[in-house]
Order: sequence, then structure tokens, then C-alpha cells
Amino acid sequence: MTAISSIDGSDQTSGLLKLLRARESGVFAALFLLFLFGSVASPNFIQGANLLSVGQQISQIGIMAVGATFVIITGQIDLSVGSIYALGAIVTGMVIAAGTAWPIAILLGLFAGAAAGAINGLATVYLGIPSFIVTLGTLSVFRGAALLISDGAPISLSSKTTGVAEFGLIGQGRLFGIPIQLLIFALFIAVGVIVLSRSRLGFDTYAVGGNSEAAHLVGINVKRVKVTAFIISGFCAAAAGVLGVSFLSYVQGVTGTGLELVVISAVIIGGAALFGGSGTMWGTVIGVAFIGLLQNILSLNGISSFWQTVVTGAVIVIAVAADAWQRRRAVRA
Repeated sequence: MTAISSIDGSDQTSGLLKLLRARESGVFAALFLLFLFGSVASPNFIQGANLLSVGQQISQIGIMAVGATFVIITGQIDLSVGSIYALGAIVTGMVIAAGTAWPIAILLGLFAGAAAGAINGLATVYLGIPSFIVTLGTLSVFRGAALLISDGAPISLSSKTTGVAEFGLIGQGRLFGIPIQLLIFALFIAVGVIVLSRSRLGFDTYAVGGNSEAAHLVGINVKRVKVTAFIISGFCAAAAGVLGVSFLSYVQGVTGTGLELVVISAVIIGGAALFGGSGTMWGTVIGVAFIGLLQNILSLNGISSFWQTVVTGAVIVIAVAADAWQRRRAVRA
């Protein structure tokens, strides 16, 4: 059946050798060439401190991309992740500033993100509105909610507030010299790989993205799978927001604006098909690393941040064009 044949992630393993699959191999080669170029372009690029800094910088984007991978594989899109990032960060920051224990604040921030994701999923599935339109609307709704509950004022966590120092370690601390943010990103990757490749949810996610009608005929609850994907995306976006406020001890309602572009770019560059049915978590990791290294190389060589935005957009167009070309070639074959 079409749904079953489109499931290209069911035979994944947690080993890096699976990166050499058809889709990921090209992106991995591009990443390798980019790494070589960076090594030549700037002597500081290959220094351990710089590479760890890149890892820390891409951690928040990477965690968001892990969640977005589920949504895109199901054939949907989530444009509201930047706003959910801000909402999760604002909720967490406000609760900590009010004197509540930081673990409870984190849970409330994550709950806000998961609830926002559920709203996206339910509106898409049960109202029959395309996810592009739904999340384009909730992009403003969730951003407005973050601004409303904070009254538009920035939230700054004082080191004198109880628990702020401990909370700050999550975003600022290191374990054996490795940024804790990067370790948390690695944990999200591990969970994402296992869920997509070893669980029934992962199987159903690929099936729904490949052919939702066929998936329904074989007994898969298509609506539940799509809603679950959006909830995962919202949860991951909020988790990144929690890390953001932990790292900076500061957040405002406009935080995270434009992150949705970078997140979706990473997933698409990593080999996920924009129309669903294919993609892997390892591919997303490569896409995140590619964007992170590209931005770092441009920064080290004094390239304007405006040009960084232009280059990122151009990479997106190239990645989508390459995906379309592969699809046409497959149809002709």
C-alpha cells in the first residue's frame, strides 16, 4: 500500500551509519564541505571553544526542529513555533519572578506550549482549515497572548530571587565542559529518533504523511496522529523558550520572532519532504548543524547579519527545489 511504502523511517537505527541513506547523504556531504570551507576561511573556526559555542547556539533551534519534524512528516506546517517559544518563556519567567519554585515554572511553561500545539492541531483537524492558515493566525494569537500576560514589559530575573541561580544553570551551565543546553538537545534528539523509528506513533506519522486515506483504511487514527504531532511541536518550542530565558535571565513578548523560518529551514534542508511522508530525525540534526555552521562562518568572516538572512533564505529555496526535482525524477522512474 502507498502508506506503507512511504514509511522510510521504520528501518532506522540509532547508529550514525544510517545517515548515508539517499536523502541524508547529500546533505551530509554538503555539511562536510561546509566544515572544510569554514576551516580554511577562518583559523578560529575549528577551535573547540568555537564549535562548542555553535553547539550551544543551535540547541534551542534544534529542539524546536525536533518537534517540527513530526508536523512536517505528517504533511502539515507549523508557523507558530516562534510565538510558542515566546509564550513558554514568558510563562516560565513570570512564574519564577513571582517567587514560585522553578521546577513548577518550567512545567507550566511546557504545559502552555503543549496546549498551544493542541489548539493548532484541533483547529487543523476538526475545523478542516489548512495548517498553514491556522498557524499563520495563531502565530499572531500566541504572540499577542505573550504580550498581554506580560503587559508588553520585559521580564528580567534577578539573581536575588529564590531559585534563579539554580534555574540559570540549565541554560548557562556546563557539565564536563559541555554546555548543558547541548546535552538537553542531545536528549531530545535521542527521544525523537526512538519515537520515529521504534514506536507505533513513528510508524503512524510516516503513514499519515505518505497517504492519509490509505492510513485510515488500515486502521490508523489520522486525526489523533496529526494533533499529537502539533502537541509535540508546541512542547518542543516551549522547551526551547524555557532554555532561552534560563540562558539570558531575560525575556520579552517579541522574543523568538522569525524563528519559525529557521526551524522549518533546518527540517527541509535535512531532507524532509515539504508535503510529508518522508524525513528523519538524523536528517533534521544535519540540517540544524548546517544552518548553525553557516551562520557561524559568516559571522567569523565579518559578514553582515542581513546577508546571513539572505543566504539562509536562498538555502531554503535550493533545498525545496532539490526536493521537488527528486520527486519528479522518482515519478519518471
